[in-house]
Amino acid sequence: MRYRRFGRLGWSVGEVGYGMWGIAGGEGGWSGADDETGNAALRAAVELGCNFFDTAWIYGRGHSEELLGDLLRAEPDRRLYVATKIPPKDRRWPSTRESRLEDVFPPDHIHEYVHKSLANLGVERIDLLQFHVWEDAWADDPSWQKAVTDLRDQGLVEGIGISINRWEPTNVVKALRTGLIDAVQVIYNIFDQAPEDELFGVCDELDIAVIARVPFDEGTLTGTLTLDSTWPEGDWRNSYFVPENLAASVARAEALGKDVPDGWTMPELALRFILQHPTVSTVIPGMRSLRHVRANLATSGAAPLDDQLMATMRQHRWDREPTEWSQ
Repeated sequence: MRYRRFGRLGWSVGEVGYGMWGIAGGEGGWSGADDETGNAALRAAVELGCNFFDTAWIYGRGHSEELLGDLLRAEPDRRLYVATKIPPKDRRWPSTRESRLEDVFPPDHIHEYVHKSLANLGVERIDLLQFHVWEDAWADDPSWQKAVTDLRDQGLVEGIGISINRWEPTNVVKALRTGLIDAVQVIYNIFDQAPEDELFGVCDELDIAVIARVPFDEGTLTGTLTLDSTWPEGDWRNSYFVPENLAASVARAEALGKDVPDGWTMPELALRFILQHPTVSTVIPGMRSLRHVRANLATSGAAPLDDQLMATMRQHRWDREPTEWSQ
């Protein structure tokens, strides 16, 4: 595993981290998760050098955090970095321009969920606490600023981050300039290249860590989706891959498939594209099996994409606007 500096927090984190949404199961998650498989995948990731794990209270209503807590107790001699997220009080993903901070992240709600996450994880301090949605109109509001400052002063949290709404990479810049934010989590992949336009430059300027999420575009960039793809009832993908999105996604993946180099897989290409950018601190693919862990972590340290291949990847940029189904 190759390691990168995690912004001004100075941590040395594996450039391929672990996104834990997919292994939590539960309503509104991904179907097919089971704890035995998930625990085995987590342990294998640690053995292969992964040391950054991203979870959230909403992933299984605390269950993902509990799984990570089990891992932490099983590996007391390893430095494993924990990132989790406060759910919006109104349970709306994403927030909207009409969302009010007092309805989404009032101070008592922030403190309540920090303590819930601490208990689920079985730790005394959270390495990185992230807001799970964000509106930059809230940036100058003293209520959230005081809440996170108090949490830091109490030693309950080390770093503060923001998970940026889908396809809104600039809807965070004002908050970054408050000096209170240490990391951003943003969708960045072969299709979603917009973070390069402005966000990454601001992060470089302010020494803010970048967590690249959704590297496979919710599965599109694995090359396995078809127009007939379906999921069990309750699986989140049913609400995301509505017919309009499924058809467009399959067409985009088929076009990209023609440009995947011989001997490569599409997921390998997707991860290596993301790791090409020096501003990225870590990428967090979801990994639901040992096979996924081994394949994804093996991309760390691979040779850079050559100029011609990068130019080809630029042609697959897909700029999208948030919709009622994009969540």
